[in-house]
Amino acid sequence: MIDVGVNLTNKRFDKDRFELLQRAQQVGIANILITGTNVKESHEAVALCQQYQQTLPNYLYSTAGVHPHDADHVAPHYLEQLTELARQPFVKAIGECGLDFNRNFSAPEQQKKVFSEQVSLAANLAMPLFLHQRDAFESWFDILKPYLDKVPAMVSHCFTGSKTELEQCLASDMYIGITGWLCDEHRGQALRDIVALIPLNRLLIETDAPYLTPRTIRPKPKSSRNEPSYLPYIVQEIASITGHSLEDIIAHTSENARRVFALC
Repeated sequence: MIDVGVNLTNKRFDKDRFELLQRAQQVGIANILITGTNVKESHEAVALCQQYQQTLPNYLYSTAGVHPHDADHVAPHYLEQLTELARQPFVKAIGECGLDFNRNFSAPEQQKKVFSEQVSLAANLAMPLFLHQRDAFESWFDILKPYLDKVPAMVSHCFTGSKTELEQCLASDMYIGITGWLCDEHRGQALRDIVALIPLNRLLIETDAPYLTPRTIRPKPKSSRNEPSYLPYIVQEIASITGHSLEDIIAHTSENARRVFALC
C-alpha cells in the first residue's frame, strides 16, 4: 500500500513521528507522500524526507505547493521558491493546490490566481498536480482544462464530489484519491454511492492524516488523530462497497502511485 497524502509536518505528530512511521511499515505501507500546503510546510516536508532517508531509505516523498487557504499569504517570489523545491529529488508533485470556496480563508480571486500560477508551473516543470477542490468545481476545472494534456498526471486529492464531477474527472484521465471520508456512513454516503465508478487504474488511497480518521476502526482508537497505519481500513471499505478484492485494490493503487509520482 502507498499512502499518497499525509500531513506529516503537522504538530500532532511531533512526539512520535518515527514510531508512527514504524507502525505504517508494520501494516504494509510501502511509501508515504507528505503533503506540502505552503512554502514553509513544503520545506519542512522535504526536511522530513531527508531526516529519515538513512533509517527509512526511499520511504518518504513529498509535494510542494500552496493550498488555497494560504493563497492570500504568498510571498512575491513564492513561485521561485516552489521551483527550487521541485528540484529536490524527494518532491514528486506540485500541490496541494486548488480552490476552496467552502470557507474562503483566502479571497476567491486570489485563490484562482495562485492556483493558475501553480498549474502553469507544473506544466513548465512537467510534474504531476496534487489537487484540492471544495465547492468550486466549475472554476477549478476551467483552470485545469487547458492543461489536461500538458502535465504528466492530475490527482483529485480527497475526492468528495458528486457523480457528475467524478465522471468529468475520470473523462479527463484524472486519478482519484479516496480517504477515510468513505468510512463515514453519514457524511460520506454520497461518495459511497459512487466509489464503484472509479476504475482500478485511476484509484489512489490516502489517509490525509491527521484528519479524517476512519470511523470503521474497531476498537475505536483513544485519539482522534489519524495516521498512515489506518490506511488498511480505507482499503477494506473500498473492497466492501465495490466487490474488488483487497489484493487487487492494493496492487492497482500501488502501481498507480508509483507511476504517477515516479517512485523508486
